[in-house]
Amino acid sequence: MIDAKTVEYVARLARLRLNEQEHLRYREQLAAILTYIETLNGLDTAHTEPTSHVSSGLENVYRDDVARGCLPVADVLSNAPGVKGAFFKIPKVIEGK
Repeated sequence: MIDAKTVEYVARLARLRLNEQEHLRYREQLAAILTYIETLNGLDTAHTEPTSHVSSGLENVYRDDVARGCLPVADVLSNAPGVKGAFFKIPKVIEGK
């Protein structure tokens, strides 16, 4: 089982301030994680090939990059909540001096 000092150390590294309940819960959770890691360390991986990525061997399929015509401005603006001329009208987000 992990001691209280170790939990405090990990919490300080993560910049967490724990109350007593959280302290006990994290102590149990960290112990469970380390127990599981010990189980994984006991597995025989001598004949397992290392991989650099879990989905190695897969490739992305990209479509050809072909220039296309633009949508008409009226169609683009038809669903906009606010329009001013040929532009989207949005609320002011930066106050001027």
